[in-house]
Amino acid sequence: MATSLSSSSSSSSVPKPIDSAEALRTSRILSSKLYFDVPPTKAPLIYSPTYDIAFLGIEKLHPFDSSKWGRICQFLIKEGILDKVRIVEPLEALKDDLLVVHPESYLKSLNSSMKVAIIIEVPPVAFIPNCLVQKKVLYPFRKQVGGSILAAKLAKERGWAINVGGGFHHCSAENGGGFCAYADISLCIQYAFVRLNISRVMIIDLDAHQGNGHEIDFSNDRRVYILDMYNSQIYPFDYEAKRYINQKIELQSGTKTEEYLDQLDKALEVAGKSFDPELVVYNAGTDILDGDPLGRLKVSPNGVAIRDEKVFRFARERDIPLLMLTSGGYMKSSARVVADSIINLSKKNLIDLDSRLS
Repeated sequence: MATSLSSSSSSSSVPKPIDSAEALRTSRILSSKLYFDVPPTKAPLIYSPTYDIAFLGIEKLHPFDSSKWGRICQFLIKEGILDKVRIVEPLEALKDDLLVVHPESYLKSLNSSMKVAIIIEVPPVAFIPNCLVQKKVLYPFRKQVGGSILAAKLAKERGWAINVGGGFHHCSAENGGGFCAYADISLCIQYAFVRLNISRVMIIDLDAHQGNGHEIDFSNDRRVYILDMYNSQIYPFDYEAKRYINQKIELQSGTKTEEYLDQLDKALEVAGKSFDPELVVYNAGTDILDGDPLGRLKVSPNGVAIRDEKVFRFARERDIPLLMLTSGGYMKSSARVVADSIINLSKKNLIDLDSRLS
């Protein structure tokens, strides 16, 4: 954590030097087009058909359901909960947008097909032209990053927002991994600091895996409070990043629904007494589901809905804007579970997706 520096009486009269890097970051944020006005006829639910990845069949070899995001929206529309015309489509995060967090060297490294293959954990694709990797893999990710950044603005305006995508919590400013190529959580928060004039953010990370990316990025930033509840017996085993978690709840493989929800209740109670955020970023991975091959927990679909309801109630009771990212989930059933949870939130009046609004 950052240490405070003592100041002398003589130094108080000396103007504080302007940090050129910070000034450039602020300039990029203020000139970005990722924040745009969304008409009230739209719901604060963000999705683009370009989120879904189809990459020469390689996506079928991957444990991640690369069409999950589109199927979530299809379920919501089919159930009559959401009108297609009310979905908000984000803009793509461009290079200048990404440079707010990522150094130029990291973005250049993504021009290597092999580097991308390592990050998203697919068979080597060095034989595939980089232009295809950019279009079929990284472009969808950049659209999701744009969605996560916009979600903070919508959450501040409407009280809540859901990006049906994003949650790339294994990516830090300088390193990607675990299917995560861009640090959308870190980017979202940095934009919120500048554009929304807030200074306290809570990350509630309930994906089955430790969110080591944002933990590294905010290791010395006391404006960010991190609650991370995860299976300690699976990837990423990032012991350095663990040092920067404000509230760490380490679960064991096989943790069942009742124990999981009990641990969450206790964690939220502590968080509510420890920090007073102006924005909650909720990373709502469904890889906690029973049967998920990578999460290795045993939470029921109904348990996921109850989990999400608890987090939304936590924010609602404190009048804190909340944005939700869908993050991990490695079974075909995940899309249905996410959709059912959103439907439950609507029925409980924790969100408003009324498709009749004109």
